[in-house]
Amino acid sequence: MATIKDIAELANVSIATVSRVLNYDETLSVTPETRQRIFEAAEELEYVISPKKKSKTKMKVGLYYSYSLEEELVDTYYLSIRVALEKKLREKGIEIQKLLRDEAKKNVEKMMGIICLGTFKKEDIERFKGYDKPCVFVDSNPDGSHFDSVVIDFNSATRKALDYLIELGHQQIGFIGGTETDMYGNRFKDLRQDVFETYLQEKGLFNEEFVKIGGYNPTEGYVLLREMLSGENRPTAIFVGNDTIAIGCYKAAHELGVSIPEELSIVGFNDISSAQYMVPPLTTVKLYTEIMGETAVDLLLERINSKRPVCKKVVINTNLIIRESAAKREV
Repeated sequence: MATIKDIAELANVSIATVSRVLNYDETLSVTPETRQRIFEAAEELEYVISPKKKSKTKMKVGLYYSYSLEEELVDTYYLSIRVALEKKLREKGIEIQKLLRDEAKKNVEKMMGIICLGTFKKEDIERFKGYDKPCVFVDSNPDGSHFDSVVIDFNSATRKALDYLIELGHQQIGFIGGTETDMYGNRFKDLRQDVFETYLQEKGLFNEEFVKIGGYNPTEGYVLLREMLSGENRPTAIFVGNDTIAIGCYKAAHELGVSIPEELSIVGFNDISSAQYMVPPLTTVKLYTEIMGETAVDLLLERINSKRPVCKKVVINTNLIIRESAAKREV
């Protein structure tokens, strides 16, 4: 397991800076580029890629992201996938070219294929079809008849988290999440919220008061948990849409004198690098973002080389990483 010292050495910053960045310390003044370097270093040290012989064939692949640098740093889910994508492409000796919005078709002609990361609107999808290049979507599956895709099984992942809390004896379970927003401002309901509501309704445990929706950042987690705990009827456990929301929840609970996990159990989602350093360490659903990135590259290269006539959709499973932020409900 990588230490904060290892991350600091790779990112060429101090141990204190790494600690404060990984814990989303809002009082720390560092550039977005420094934050990005730290998060990338943390992701790179999370897994080891077996050395392989680099290909001598020069190939160019386009990468298109539907989010901004600021959004990538707030929720490092996409950052970790991007790091894995770029590592795999460099390992293969493939040149990477970032595609811009409304990229001209002539600029794509020399590319062998395209990898798209994020969520996209209809106009984007039509534009990618017009490029007439093999294309793999990561974290979305906009058109299974035209594009390969790599996605997470959000249904199974959410149910794992909820089953765990129910097994611990919790019946008053809350959800704090957000809405997916693409680079154009289009908003999409979080699949985790859908599964949360449907599954707890099936179990007879759903309480609409315990659902709070904002943004995927620590500030929203802080505000929404304080709001959720302000009423007379409080949840004994919450499931959050990502680990950065959980960071804000920890701060709110501390200020309110609510002990984690004795009085409030929290289960996160993503297993970001800083989850293991939280106090107490965060129980969370681990997404294998490195496998998502590597699989996307493999799918694209296989499609290019074999000229496969049909599309593939690869669903990546998840695991619940049990740490110390959730405990048995004492009656």
